[in-house]
Amino acid sequence: MARMFERKDSRKFDLKPRYWDPEKEEREEREKRIKAELGIREDDKDAYIPNIKGHFTELYKQRKAQRKGHNGQYAVRLFMVLIIIFLAALFIMMRYSEGVLKFLGM
Repeated sequence: MARMFERKDSRKFDLKPRYWDPEKEEREEREKRIKAELGIREDDKDAYIPNIKGHFTELYKQRKAQRKGHNGQYAVRLFMVLIIIFLAALFIMMRYSEGVLKFLGM
């Protein structure tokens, strides 16, 4: 029974170090961008992919601007619902005060 839960392989930490050269990476990206602008294609697998961080930032700002108007409407709607619930509870308490007090055990 105990063998059913044993692992055959031992879990080892295996770290393979990598060398990263930021200057080389910048140079290669610059070359890809220039080749893409000039229309020179060496191979399709290394197609230029632009940095999309700025695009995400723009989309975030647009969506945030769209949400600003909706947040006010949501708050007003929530406030109105809470007022209606409070008034309904107040009406029930005033109308059926004896039954409510019995229900609460007072």
